[in-house]
Amino acid sequence: MRLEPIASPSPARRIVPPALAIAATFLVAALLALVAGGNPFAVFGLILKGAFGSKFALLETLNSATPLIFTGLAIAVAFRAKLWNIGAEAQLYAGAVLTVILGTGALGLPSYLMLPLCALAAMLAGALLLLGPALLKTRLGVDEVVTTLLFNFIFLLFVSYLLEGPLKDPMGMGWPKSARLTP
Repeated sequence: MRLEPIASPSPARRIVPPALAIAATFLVAALLALVAGGNPFAVFGLILKGAFGSKFALLETLNSATPLIFTGLAIAVAFRAKLWNIGAEAQLYAGAVLTVILGTGALGLPSYLMLPLCALAAMLAGALLLLGPALLKTRLGVDEVVTTLLFNFIFLLFVSYLLEGPLKDPMGMGWPKSARLTP
């Protein structure tokens, strides 16, 4: 089986499949709300209110979505190069870990130097994490889908270890979280 792009798809062919996917998502969510005994319209209203209902809600939505958006863009670059990087979640975590290490006081730099340094370090951490699967692919022919997917689980466990051990906030009242980044 080969998937090939359609040379010049019609506007309907570009619009109808995503619209059907969105409609199916709303239908399944409405059915789940009905099964749970709720009013689907009230549930959708609460979802919208929780995501966009106040300035705080909007900022929290953007705060949660921004890393995922950038991770999706990074995956798109790999897909355009005909590579399958299923390990973007692990790369995101690697960047986050290095940002926490640097941003919680490892370096006493001013913020105008610390912000770009943390961003560059996070990118480097994600790239270095992908070095293992890349070498396995180029040297031994190991499928990158498998290796990058497995890196997600390995690195998630590593982050759990760090948050329960070396990076645990002593003021976190027992919760597995890191110290706050310096302002």
